[in-house]
Amino acid sequence: MAGDKDLHKLRPAFIIRPLHNSIPGELLPRFDPVYVEYYNKYNVGRLHTHEVPIEAFRKDPAKYLTVYGRAAAPDVFRITEQKCPVKDGEIKVRIFEPAPTLDEQGQPKKRAVYINFHGGGWVFGNLATDHDLCKRLVDGLDGHLVVFDVDYRLAPEHKFPIPVDDCWAAFNWVRSLADEYNLDLGRVSVGGASAGGHLAAVVAQCCRNNSIPLALQVLVVPVCDLHSSFTPEGEFDRENCPYESYREMEYTVALPVARMSYFHKHFLGVPRPASTEEDWKISPLLASDFANLAPALVFNAEMDPLRDEAEVYAEKLRAAGGRVELVQAAGAPHTFCGLDEILESGRMFNAKVIETMRNEFIA
Repeated sequence: MAGDKDLHKLRPAFIIRPLHNSIPGELLPRFDPVYVEYYNKYNVGRLHTHEVPIEAFRKDPAKYLTVYGRAAAPDVFRITEQKCPVKDGEIKVRIFEPAPTLDEQGQPKKRAVYINFHGGGWVFGNLATDHDLCKRLVDGLDGHLVVFDVDYRLAPEHKFPIPVDDCWAAFNWVRSLADEYNLDLGRVSVGGASAGGHLAAVVAQCCRNNSIPLALQVLVVPVCDLHSSFTPEGEFDRENCPYESYREMEYTVALPVARMSYFHKHFLGVPRPASTEEDWKISPLLASDFANLAPALVFNAEMDPLRDEAEVYAEKLRAAGGRVELVQAAGAPHTFCGLDEILESGRMFNAKVIETMRNEFIA
């Protein structure tokens, strides 16, 4: 062997790095192992939708979506759609009805109402997102509930306040249909997950402000504070963020903080308008008054950056005298409520919502 023996033995380094969008090693043991199995099978190595130019996503959503884990719900008596008028246009609302039941005089009984706002960061999502959930709730309430699912307009094409205004318009439009659908306007509820939870919380405050009765708000992993964790340009303000869960779960799945930053920028613009700095319709936690709001069922997820702000919001409601139940899904990602086919936390969510609605609307 002539020359330096170490050079003769030299081999290219063999390096294995984690695949793109892997679950961080320090968080891995804390996740439900069933979720880890499915995430590693279907998600790891793929781009999140926020990593795709919005124009490309809008052109061909199926190319970038990975959807699994939603259990099929029982069918219901009738599913239809109507157009709801909103400012400068109209939106679709999908309506899920049980078979009519008659009272002792042979007249159709009044039914309670649930108005659903889907999640997706105000950018993604549509009427397919919660289709099975809406069917499941109607089935679980044994003829006592009609569900309206709202297809509000999305950012960035329709930035704040359009999604909020659409949901408030849809809420009032649903109330106008009381005679057509035999609705009991004393038993109206709202809810949604993530951005949908934010929209439901805003609608609940609008109801209180306008003296409109609301029987229940179901806030699932809700966005409650878009201001405190981000700079006006939409960048994560790690040092000044008041929520430890944002730092703890900065690189979590399926909602890393970079994804929340993306949603902030698309929903509010860059920079967010100076006129919105104290706007509670963006951050319901900034509201000046939490008294006399509807009873709330609030869910958060252990492995979600939004975990802490949901807790703070629930405590604000409770401190103002509200009736609040906070349920945390242990070991669960932000998306747990849509994974009821594979996760026990998803099945728990279904059962808890149905139980709560039965107690509020039937008992």
